[in-house]
Order: sequence, then structure tokens, then C-alpha cells
Amino acid sequence: MSEFDVVTVEDVRLMQGLAQRVTAVRPDLVNSDATFGELAWIWGKGHACDGGTWPRRLWLSGGELVAWGWAYLPHEVRRSDGSVRQVTSAYLGYQVHPEQAELVDEVIDWYDRVAAGLERTVLPSMSDGFALKRWEAHGYQADPAANGDTGSWTQLNERDLTDLAQPALPDGFRFRNAADAGPEAAVRAHVDAWAPSTYTAEGYEGVRRMAAYRSDLHVLVEAPDGTMAASTIMWLDEANKTAEFEPVGTHPDYRRLGLGSAMLLLGMRLARDAGATHMTVACYGAPGLPAARGLYYGVGFRPFTRDVPLIKPAA
Repeated sequence: MSEFDVVTVEDVRLMQGLAQRVTAVRPDLVNSDATFGELAWIWGKGHACDGGTWPRRLWLSGGELVAWGWAYLPHEVRRSDGSVRQVTSAYLGYQVHPEQAELVDEVIDWYDRVAAGLERTVLPSMSDGFALKRWEAHGYQADPAANGDTGSWTQLNERDLTDLAQPALPDGFRFRNAADAGPEAAVRAHVDAWAPSTYTAEGYEGVRRMAAYRSDLHVLVEAPDGTMAASTIMWLDEANKTAEFEPVGTHPDYRRLGLGSAMLLLGMRLARDAGATHMTVACYGAPGLPAARGLYYGVGFRPFTRDVPLIKPAA
């Protein structure tokens, strides 16, 4: 195994398996970028353009994955408005099974080698006291900007799937799914909601390659003029009977009409029909960034865990 083997779709499936096993015993220890759905979404949408800058390391015990690290190294970001941004720092996604918690030191050592000389960031769970102490021992400290009142830290929200209200759209709007709306509409819905976006048709093809992707759990809202005004994907973890929204977005011209709430309520009903009893969604947790949090609270979600952005300056 090379230090710079890049992440493959097969690796992601192994990582999702570890996410399922950790979710079964300590869901509060699943890192924000290591959930069952987040792994599929990140690899699917980005592998074609960024996959060559994604080295990974896997740790196995008895043939089973027990820890992994996925480094995001410097790369060029091209967005839908034609702008280009250079990412010059490194970021790490990782997960360690709690029964092998000591492996976090090996993960950190590997990350420091593959990202040597770069500014390094990572997002462990606040619930993982052991890991937080180990990161600190290796020179990582809380990132003041990312942890601030308008910072980029995220919280995971949860709710069970009982007592779901009936979704209601304004007159003239209707629900669609990706199977009947088609790939072009699915991509356009996301790009419009997140503009300027890095999402492309090639990225969507990667998302569709993920074993957990289901077009019937990819919901869109169509406006009277045919615009795809909102969209979301649900990722169903059958082993734990839980599902995750990722991503969720509404076109800026169609916000504050209740489309997001209606779409989430329908999505939860579809997830329940597919076998889920529990739902999660992540959002910014900073007090100064309340919009998405308010949307999720409005349909019954409540905070569960949060991450702690850490940083280590370039040596």
C-alpha cells in the first residue's frame, strides 16, 4: 500500500461500512465528513475533478476496516460562474472505530507525512475526547475563525420518523424525483441552489455510481414555469434504519415559500416507507448562520453532535 494511493469507489464502500458499524455503537463518534451519506456525496460529486489529489490510507483488522484517513491536498477549484480558486492547504477526513481508538495516532502521523509543509485542518467530533487530546498532542489546536460565531463548524441534527406532518406545496408547484425529471434537471437544481457551484453532469454521474444512491430518494420541487426550484438526496443506511439528507438546497428566487420544509417532510415520509426509523441532516451550527438550522428545527430536527475544527500551521 502506497502513502499516496487515491480513494476509489471500493474504498468508499468500505468506509461506509465502518460508518455503519460506528453508528450502531457510538453514533456521536461518527465524524461529520465520515457519515454513510456524506462519504457517498463527497466522492461522487468530486472524484472526477479532484480525485487525483485525494490520497488515502486504510487500517484493517481481521479483514475488516477499522480506521481510515482521506487527505484533500491542494487543488484548483472551477465553479459554474467561471471563477477559479486555488486551494493551498490540506484537509483530512477520517474515522476510527472506538474499539481501536489508539489508531488515531497512526492516522495523524500519516496525515502529517502526506501533507508535510502545508497548513493542515481536520474536523473530529466534539464527543471524541480521546481523539481531541491526541490531536492536541500532535500540535493541532482549535481554529479560532472556524469555531467562531460565524465560523464553518457544523452540527448534526436528528429526529425520529414518527408524527410527520403532511407536506404541502404552494399552488402550481409539484414534487418530482430524479428518475422522472432526468439528469439535466437534477444537476441544474443543485447548481442553481448553490451557485457558484462546482457540480457538473460528470459529478452527478459519480453520485449515481454510489451503491447507496436511489433516484426515488432524490427529490426535486418543480415551479410552475418548469424551473427545478429545490432538491435533496436521501441516503438510506439499511443496517441502522436511518437516512440522511445530503445535500439540501433551494433556488434563491424561490426561497421563503415553504418549499424546503415541504420537500423535507416528503423526503422523511419516503425514507420511512423505505424502512428508516431515524433521520439526520447536518448544517452550520454557528450562531451567526441560523438559516438552515431554522429550516431543520422547523420540521422537527434537534441538535445531536458537532465537530471541532482544528488547525496546524504550515511548518
